[in-house]
Amino acid sequence: MHKILVLWATPRSTSTAFEWMMRMRGDMTCFHEPFGEAWYQGEDARWPRIKPDTPRTQGLTFGSVWQQLKAAASKGPTISKDFPHYIEHLWSDEFLDHFNHSFLIRDPAKVATSMYKHWPDFVLKEIAFVEQRALFDRLTDQLGRPPPVIDSDDLLENPHGIVEAYCNAVGIAYIEEALSWEPGQRDEVSWYDGGSWHANLRDSTGLKAQPRQYIDITEAPQRVREIYETVLPHYQHLYQYRLRT
Repeated sequence: MHKILVLWATPRSTSTAFEWMMRMRGDMTCFHEPFGEAWYQGEDARWPRIKPDTPRTQGLTFGSVWQQLKAAASKGPTISKDFPHYIEHLWSDEFLDHFNHSFLIRDPAKVATSMYKHWPDFVLKEIAFVEQRALFDRLTDQLGRPPPVIDSDDLLENPHGIVEAYCNAVGIAYIEEALSWEPGQRDEVSWYDGGSWHANLRDSTGLKAQPRQYIDITEAPQRVREIYETVLPHYQHLYQYRLRT
């Protein structure tokens, strides 16, 4: 069985655009947050804000997702983009050894303010920084080296350079043509509410270089600023290991 290339990201981190680029390669089976779908709306959902009327998908469990991923990897190269807080209850050396791990991080001021825009009542557990750092440290100890880390701002500022560095780090070919695509519907990444969180990706034509932007977190509500202060050290820890061109 092939090792499953996995990108452990945080929400609102350009991760779906990166995933779409991987889909444009055409040389591997791609999964969009498969454990996330189970975490939010599976039969054994673990979303902390779940309600009685939250949509649930019959037959969807963490176990069924895991079987689907392994089945794909038994047939050929496979990549999954997901968030580490979805599967922290599954972490074991045996489970983690099935993956070729990599990470995507983003300035928590941008993540927190974007989450607030979409979900004003989001909680710390939903933005993954704490679990991302815990998984990164565990894998670094287990592997004897840090897994590859991409920073979203670096990616957007120099997409070709960072993607090439990423491909080299995870052991796959760099395909420049995959960084461009036509605008259109993105049904493959729309299991939640029809894809309203991915409007920018729907209208985009690829990973294009753009100037680095900054967010003034002092303008955010106090609760958002408190979450930012909590997760900032975890982001800074991974940031020191990020890939550079």
